[in-house]
Amino acid sequence: MDENASTRRRVTFDDCAHIDGPFYHGTKAVLQAGTELVPGFGSNFQSGRVMNNIYFTALVETAAWGAELASALAGSPDRGHIYVVEPLGPFEDDPNVTDKRFPGNVTQSYRTRDPLRVLAELEEWEGHAPEVLAGMLDNLAQLREQALDVIED
Repeated sequence: MDENASTRRRVTFDDCAHIDGPFYHGTKAVLQAGTELVPGFGSNFQSGRVMNNIYFTALVETAAWGAELASALAGSPDRGHIYVVEPLGPFEDDPNVTDKRFPGNVTQSYRTRDPLRVLAELEEWEGHAPEVLAGMLDNLAQLREQALDVIED
């Protein structure tokens, strides 16, 4: 699908049924199938911030970033976990990435105020090279120093 922002159908809470999974959630947490992830817990990316949404993606690559960054920012040597999830309510494009650097939602990232049900852990996935992950962590640190690490939640 062409991700041109002018022709792309936006995903909104009122218009999300056209987006099919599978969906993934990357995290540092160890979870079991059947667990429901809900908003109201601390952010993996900003200390002291309580999140109003749960974030997920249709791309394993994007979930890998979530898993690896959450673990690294927590100081864990573990690479994190990726779970296959099912949104239990409506969802929308993640405004933190949609139309930011590229038109559309190229990361296929979404957010919901409703629970995500964990269906299974994705056992096989490829992480990023250590130097690539370190580069992303350096970029996040620079954004934080410049007070540009804003999360629109």
